Amino acid sequence: YGGGDPYADYRTFGDADAFAELVDLADRRLGAGVIAANDEFFAMRENLLVRERAVFDPEHFGHKGKVMDGWETRRRRGTADAPFPAPEEHDWAIVRLGAPGVIRGIIVDTAHFRGNYPQKVSIQATSVPGAPGPDELLADDVKWEEIVPKSQVKGHAANAFTVTSERRWTHIRVCQHPDGGIARLRVHGEVVPDPEWLDLLGTFDLASVLNGGTYEDASDKFYSSPTQIILPGTSQKMDDGWENRRRRVHGTNDWVRFKLAAQGAVRAVEIDTAYLKGNSAGWIALSGRNGETGEWFEIIPRTKLQPDTLHRFPLAAQAVVTHVRLDAFPDGGVARMRVHGVLTEEGRAALRDRFRQA
Repeated sequence: YGGGDPYADYRTFGDADAFAELVDLADRRLGAGVIAANDEFFAMRENLLVRERAVFDPEHFGHKGKVMDGWETRRRRGTADAPFPAPEEHDWAIVRLGAPGVIRGIIVDTAHFRGNYPQKVSIQATSVPGAPGPDELLADDVKWEEIVPKSQVKGHAANAFTVTSERRWTHIRVCQHPDGGIARLRVHGEVVPDPEWLDLLGTFDLASVLNGGTYEDASDKFYSSPTQIILPGTSQKMDDGWENRRRRVHGTNDWVRFKLAAQGAVRAVEIDTAYLKGNSAGWIALSGRNGETGEWFEIIPRTKLQPDTLHRFPLAAQAVVTHVRLDAFPDGGVARMRVHGVLTEEGRAALRDRFRQA
């Protein structure tokens, strides 16, 4: 690239905007992993789920050839009389989703793969309970359903594919036809938790992505996605939460809205500003509502925050809600939010219906 921007000619194909705001079910922070691949001669399968975008050094070569930041297989060969591989031959990698759910769209990112990307890809999915290993998933009795048919992809591009299946999946299999390299893989969708597991937990984080909480809308997401507020674990660095740009209009503030896993009775809330030292929210307030058309009411009044600090708010009375809105005054970041509570009977019934339908 001669010192230029390696992403200057990077393009997006397909309607990624339709689903890119949804949670990435294959996020390593949720527990996802690439558990098997038939070939990873040039580059390891684990690179597919790296959060940062792929990097490229035109001068970096190793003992096996060009070092690529992705998953890359060797060139397939046929016979002397028919040197190209047979049409059915392909390479594959199996991904365990971090959170089982309904897949709405998949992005196959071929960044920096210009002469070595696959001609086509296809993607299959299955639902197997527990923690199956590769041998179990590859057994003859495991049924895989094609959710992305064999489709052409472009090199050095984000190739977006919409998925129409309404089923709940636990694993996907990415196939390269006949071979090649993929830099990153993103599997966007909606988490569908197991209601029996949540019943066993009793009190849990109603807003957590792992439990089915979802980000709906925000006033600003300039620096980072508000979805990160409800990820599991603690923030690891400044951009691992939600941070907005500096607000200049007096009398306004930033906010973010979430839908909880289901209707629940909130008992306690945690607001964490870890790693946000000169840019955390000055004050926050938390509101809730019950139902899509319910009136917003106060759960936590406007309260001053400390930077780089975990704040805990026990509630004097339980708040029965389906949605919460976090207001930041006047602006600033929040690393994590936990909304601890229990499902109501209505919420429990809704989750069970959703689980059965998927």
